[in-house]
Amino acid sequence: MTISQSALEKAETLDVASLTRPAPILRWYYVVISMMGGPFFPIAVLPLLIKYITLRYRFDESGISMSWGFVFRREIYLTYRRIQDIHVTRNLLQRWVGLATVGVQTASGQAKAEMNIEGILEIEELRDYLYNRMRGARGEELAGENDADHPCNIAGKQDGGLALLKEIRDSLKSIADHLTKESR
Repeated sequence: MTISQSALEKAETLDVASLTRPAPILRWYYVVISMMGGPFFPIAVLPLLIKYITLRYRFDESGISMSWGFVFRREIYLTYRRIQDIHVTRNLLQRWVGLATVGVQTASGQAKAEMNIEGILEIEELRDYLYNRMRGARGEELAGENDADHPCNIAGKQDGGLALLKEIRDSLKSIADHLTKESR
């Protein structure tokens, strides 16, 4: 069994539908991080605890959804197709308690991650799952033009933009052929 096969099997055994809330250890991680602020502890811990209480994840067939907040509600939805890269980062305290942050980057032009998934204990399995879903979405884009499952083929018909581009390509080829015949 190769490493990629074992990673794929681990990712398949992870039930991502059950990952809707962060692990309880994330709350204690937030408290410890806030304590490092010294006298500013109450100011630092309050927003983090609100984030922990309201943080929700949803993994569906087409993408990832993450939301948190009471007063200022923030929601992010990323399709697997938009994912460009996935980074797993762990500081010393996160490694000690078994946590990590999975940063999901898109081609949005920002240097930082579009979404940071925190509080998941099955980090490697989640990363492998996201990579497999990301590659699966890319595989659909790279499928052949005549493939019935190709994203540009809807019920056997090609997307209008793609059909127009093919028509332009064919017209340019015929003009080039006509000009080469006349030059002979």
